[in-house]
Amino acid sequence: MTTTSTPAPAHGAPSRTADLAAFVAGGLAAALGIAIGELIAGLIFGAPSLVIAIGDFVIDNQPPGAKEIVVDIFGDTKPVLTTGITITSILIAGVLGVLGRRNWLVPVVGFVVAGLIGVVAALSQPLYDPLLSIITVGIAIGAALAVLRLMLSATAPAWAAPPTPTGPADEMPDWDRRGFLRTSGGVAAGAIVMGVLGRNLLVNRPGGADPDVELPTAAGPAPEVPTGADLDVPGITPIVVPNDDFYQIDTALVSPRVNAADWSLRIHGLVDREVTLTYDDLSSMPLFEQYVTISCVSNRVGGNLVGNALWTGVDLRDVLDMAGVKPEADQIASRSVDGWDCGFPTSWAMDPERKPMIALGMNGSPLPVDHGYPARLIIPGLYGYVSATKWLSEIELTTWDAFDGYWIPRGWAKEAPILTQSRIDTPRGGTLLERDTAVPIAGVAWAVDRGIQGVEVSIDEGEWQPAEISDPLSDATWVQWVLDWTPTERGPHRIKVRAIDGTGEVQTAEVTRPDPDGARGHHEIVVTVA
Repeated sequence: MTTTSTPAPAHGAPSRTADLAAFVAGGLAAALGIAIGELIAGLIFGAPSLVIAIGDFVIDNQPPGAKEIVVDIFGDTKPVLTTGITITSILIAGVLGVLGRRNWLVPVVGFVVAGLIGVVAALSQPLYDPLLSIITVGIAIGAALAVLRLMLSATAPAWAAPPTPTGPADEMPDWDRRGFLRTSGGVAAGAIVMGVLGRNLLVNRPGGADPDVELPTAAGPAPEVPTGADLDVPGITPIVVPNDDFYQIDTALVSPRVNAADWSLRIHGLVDREVTLTYDDLSSMPLFEQYVTISCVSNRVGGNLVGNALWTGVDLRDVLDMAGVKPEADQIASRSVDGWDCGFPTSWAMDPERKPMIALGMNGSPLPVDHGYPARLIIPGLYGYVSATKWLSEIELTTWDAFDGYWIPRGWAKEAPILTQSRIDTPRGGTLLERDTAVPIAGVAWAVDRGIQGVEVSIDEGEWQPAEISDPLSDATWVQWVLDWTPTERGPHRIKVRAIDGTGEVQTAEVTRPDPDGARGHHEIVVTVA
């Protein structure tokens, strides 16, 4: 009778248990390093968050069309990007941890390379101090490597002391397992606490408008809202969108926190004289108010990246007159404190029919941080990506051929007037309606700087029916519209809407994507009548 036995693993052969522990060690070390970076960034102005810095770098260097693809798949790209960077970093670090059991040099090189990427990303952003960037990354990477070394020592790596002869070489003794678990728990808890605290400090750091500060009284107040401006239909978007509900879209993963006392606006380029204005300079100038609807070019047909607000600010032409615009300056380039830039024709600012402004207030209060405090541009009739610079720091007069704004090399059109668009707010698509019961079909329509003279609704591909429209605040704002409908037939019904602008041009039925110059087509929904 022949017996067989399973040979013991060869001395030093890696086990699944030890490799798993090493993977966890690498991931936790990376998480701790990221968390330390978040904490330093939250505590010290000018220090970078590694995730935010790399995320901003990725956004700035994305290939043409990438943004729309990601939006199509995931929707809001910012949480997707930051989460993806964090998870990817932890997974890569986990692999480095496994390799580090055999050769400590591998994770050292890997973490240092990651740190260099973080430094390069931070140095590409004007908001971060170069020296603080290097120091922050150095501390984060150094702490991560120290923790990784400590945790790997429990996994009996090849470079550590040989295991005792009481068991296979590749197994962790019981006391090492317990020690590893305690260390892992402590590192994980520390990373969570520091990461959450750091991000909260970063997002809520001092800066932005003091809640006790009030805007100066505008010398030119906006006309009173007409009584017929609001149709009072349940479910319809309000004619003036509150600040907290107003859409926000920009390239900044975290909104810059700017102290008005330290802020200034520089006007230069093709001008007779360079001018620098402080916040006090602007707020002491004659202010005026106007209702303006602004929209993002990424807004899809029926989308919500559009809003109407009461803006308070300084006439851009008054500021330009201080500098003296040279005749050859046919483009205005503007820049944010975080380096984002855009450009639009000088003629849009000089046209007396339009009221371009440097806005200091929104709906009767200083600009919220997320909407550009302390100052931003509002150029009626142009999509935001070519005009609506938030956290404004610089205006340069230049030529049309000499400058392309942030989005132009990324495949978007250089000229970007807001298209005529309309949207159904109520009923929502998929709503179940009752037969022989009246229901209002309602929404908003806009053609900024041209106004809306009519809105029409078609049901089940039938004739276009005129809807009632609200009294407009101005040609620069949207209107509400409503059509009462009493369905008589059960089953699904297709409803679509189109607008007619102030020039008589009918909104096109041609369907296009937002890129390169705005989405086209009629918004339509399907409801079911029971």
